[in-house]
Amino acid sequence: MEKRNYELEMERMIARLSEEGRVPTLFLHSCCAPCSSYVLERLSEFFRITVFYYNPNLYPDEEYTHRAKEQQAFLKKFPAKHPISFLEGVFDKERFLEAVRGMEDLPEGGERCSVCYRLRLEETAKQAKEGGFEFFATTLSVSPKKDALRLNTIGEQLADIYGVAYLTSDFKKKNGYLRSCELSKEYGMYRQDYCGCAFSYRERHPSEE
Repeated sequence: MEKRNYELEMERMIARLSEEGRVPTLFLHSCCAPCSSYVLERLSEFFRITVFYYNPNLYPDEEYTHRAKEQQAFLKKFPAKHPISFLEGVFDKERFLEAVRGMEDLPEGGERCSVCYRLRLEETAKQAKEGGFEFFATTLSVSPKKDALRLNTIGEQLADIYGVAYLTSDFKKKNGYLRSCELSKEYGMYRQDYCGCAFSYRERHPSEE
């Protein structure tokens, strides 16, 4: 099977929309403000975006709150061409823990992460459907540690289930991650040093066990 270029696919989609003279709605899942920074810079010219902060995987509770506030603070400062809205999902951490039960000891980047991606993306697709959005997407692929093939496969499966178009992407391309770091510094953002869940935290900080 030929390897897909998700960045190029997204560019072609944006070009088609621009030719049509439309500015469609996009429901964008965000894991944190730093990851959203480059993505919003890239997409806000072409879409009317609602940022959906849905991250029941985050640990501890203070981390969840810190990231949520940082996301909202960045949106207030960011000079987007089209207004960007914000919606916070439910912090249903028990839902995440139940979904990954039995996978607690798996290494970071494995099957537990796939379950976490699907959990967050499915809620995004569901909310996008209910809200009448034309597209949904996620900022997750901006991270060098996130597998774009896995994320886009899940997104396209959910698009078929919920009937909302999924915007394929690989935001780490074209130095997207580097740009997100630059924007984080420019806006004085808090940048976490672990993905977000208790398991990634313990893997990153084993001395605290």
